[in-house]
Amino acid sequence: MRPLDEKETTQVFEKLFKFTGPNLKHLLERPAVEGPDAEPGRYCLRLNRNRVYYASEALVRRATAVSRPRLAGVGTPIGKFTHHGAFHLTVHALDLLAAHARRRVWLKPDTERSFLFGNSVPKSSLARITENTKAGDGVVVMSMADVPLGFGIAARSAQDCRKADTNAVVVLHQADAGEYLRKEEELM
Repeated sequence: MRPLDEKETTQVFEKLFKFTGPNLKHLLERPAVEGPDAEPGRYCLRLNRNRVYYASEALVRRATAVSRPRLAGVGTPIGKFTHHGAFHLTVHALDLLAAHARRRVWLKPDTERSFLFGNSVPKSSLARITENTKAGDGVVVMSMADVPLGFGIAARSAQDCRKADTNAVVVLHQADAGEYLRKEEELM
C-alpha cells in the first residue's frame, strides 16, 4: 500500500471534483474518527493493487504492520485504475459522494428499480433535478426518500430536461447499489 503519485492523485481528484466540486476539500480535511489516538488524524488516499482506498491516517499506520501480499485493503475502496491507466469510481464511493455531492437527481419511486438494474435515467423517471446542473456534470441519483441509489453523468442540463422528449436520456449510468448483487465477484 502506497500513497498516490502526482499523476494518479490528479486523476482521482479530477473525477471526485466532477461530483463534489469545491466540497472536495471537506472530503480529505475532515477529522478522522477511527482509532484510539487522542488526536484525530485526517483522511488520505492510498493505492493497493490498482485500487484506491479512502482511509484514516491512523488506520494506514496500523496497516504497515501487515505484509503486502497479505493486505487485502484498508479503508473504503473508492475506485480503481484500469490497465490503461484511467481511473473509474466504483459503487463503494457512493456514500462519500452522496454526503458531499454538489448536484443530485431524484427518481420517481416506480422507476428506481430500472436504475438499480444498470439502466440510464430517462426523463420520464425524473422527479427532481438540482437547478444548476449542466451536461457533463457528475450527479448522485437519489430516491424520493433521499436514499442514494448510485451516480452518473448528466447527459442534459436542467434547462434542457424541461424541453426534452420523455424517452430522452437525462443521466448516463455509471454505478448503482445493485452492483453489489450483479457484480459480487468483481467487487471483491
